[in-house]
Amino acid sequence: APPARTEEIMERLYQLSLRLNLGMAVVLAALCVFAVRSTNSQSLSTAVMRTPTRNIMMQTPMQVSRRPGVSVYATTASVPAAMVKSLRDKTGVGMMQCKKALAETNGDLAKAEEYLRAKGISGAQKKAGRIAAEGAVVSYIHAGSRLGVLLEVNCETDFVARGDAFKELAESFAMQVAASPNVEYVATDDADPEMVARETEVIKGMEDLKTKPENIRDQITAGRVAKLVKEKALLEQDYIMDTSKTVNDAIVDAIAKLGENIKIRRFERFNLGEGIEKKVGDLAKEVEEQTAAMKKEAEAKKDAKPVEAKKSDAADKPKVAVSATSVKALRDKTGAGMMDCKKALAECNNSVQEAEDFLRKKGIAGAAKKAGRTAAEGLVVEYIHPGARMGVLLELNCETDFVARGEKFQELADSIAMQIAANPDVEFVSMDEVDPTTRQKEIDIEMNREDLASKPENIRANIVKGRVDKIFKERALLEQDYIMDTTKTVGDAIKEAIANIGENIVVRRFRRFKLGEGLEKKADNFAEEVAAQMGQ
Repeated sequence: APPARTEEIMERLYQLSLRLNLGMAVVLAALCVFAVRSTNSQSLSTAVMRTPTRNIMMQTPMQVSRRPGVSVYATTASVPAAMVKSLRDKTGVGMMQCKKALAETNGDLAKAEEYLRAKGISGAQKKAGRIAAEGAVVSYIHAGSRLGVLLEVNCETDFVARGDAFKELAESFAMQVAASPNVEYVATDDADPEMVARETEVIKGMEDLKTKPENIRDQITAGRVAKLVKEKALLEQDYIMDTSKTVNDAIVDAIAKLGENIKIRRFERFNLGEGIEKKVGDLAKEVEEQTAAMKKEAEAKKDAKPVEAKKSDAADKPKVAVSATSVKALRDKTGAGMMDCKKALAECNNSVQEAEDFLRKKGIAGAAKKAGRTAAEGLVVEYIHPGARMGVLLELNCETDFVARGEKFQELADSIAMQIAANPDVEFVSMDEVDPTTRQKEIDIEMNREDLASKPENIRANIVKGRVDKIFKERALLEQDYIMDTTKTVGDAIKEAIANIGENIVVRRFRRFKLGEGLEKKADNFAEEVAAQMGQ
């Protein structure tokens, strides 16, 4: 171009660079792209003079290199809608936030996602101070019911807790716990200080550490201990739904999306039969014993026929008054339930010996003998009350997986899980699990009650024992009225199941979560909160 024309072109470039807040080289590059793409194949000089400013702004980051610290997109309005949609689909963040992120990162989707995560982390840290007392109690039972997880995840409002996004997040965390057998606590801050101190001492005594310079041994030890602690923390694990982030990152992303603080409060994992020593039996010997037992029962039935005849003759006789002493004696001998013992004694004219034979023929008395067998099979089951505000995890054991897969055993397990949910005061399975220290403490309290002073001294101990037994019976699962049949206890129902199924059945352990129990809920003034937000 002639000198005068060149000077005019340079002036135009300068004016464009000032208007767009871009370097002249960047503007020139954009014009080159426009000139090449033009259907008129106009020259670069013509492009400089005629190209509207908006066309330069529409060039993509792939076509124009931006000046350091300055975005190609002068405003968020110039960010292509397709890019905004793509970023929204990946992150779930609002449209304006996506536009801003793309403008700040020159339209690079990967960098924009990182930018939003960084902003999300900042927002999550602010929300982390809020009280999260709502949420959901969820469960995960692995195929085969040999592994189960109960988990409580908290948020701030029940509105968010009822949403599909929150429910899916909570369920994925329950599955995460099942998939991470080494996980023992939620965060590294929850690690047992005694365990940390013990591991520190072990690592300090390792041979390879003695070969390191003395001034860095403490740092090496701290690093190794921190690694061990992280391996047991749920939040530090790779997230099973996206292994490019940790569980904590997933929570941070969810906080940014849902706009509320989210916390994994606690979890419990049951692995069927863990810690139980399985008995390795001699099959041939067991078959021989069972055959002998069957022969003995057959002989007993022959001898029992005259007795049955006598009973049929006496069917029209008035009912026999059954004494409590006889019931207790029969229960001690057979292990059968109280109602079963009463019925047997009434049928056998209050004869303990005949009642025992009666129960044996019914199969009920055999439950006491089966109770000594090892029960290492069974099921891990759950019960989540409607609304997901309370959940129960239960391990019920039997002797073989054949019985565990049966419908009767599964129904029993489900009913006991529901029983635990229905009895909020239940703390342990049986009276045998009461801590001696706790029991003694209750005895001391009862002994010092004023009303006991007016009682004869020789019966005070019995009175105290009765009161303490009553206290702990209310907390023992096996002593509760069975919700499926209130005429018997849970313990009686299990004994009947043993008699019917033919294997020992044991409630090994359970855990109950009630949403938000122990958390202090914040009482907000709604009007003040709205005013505060409007002020922001």
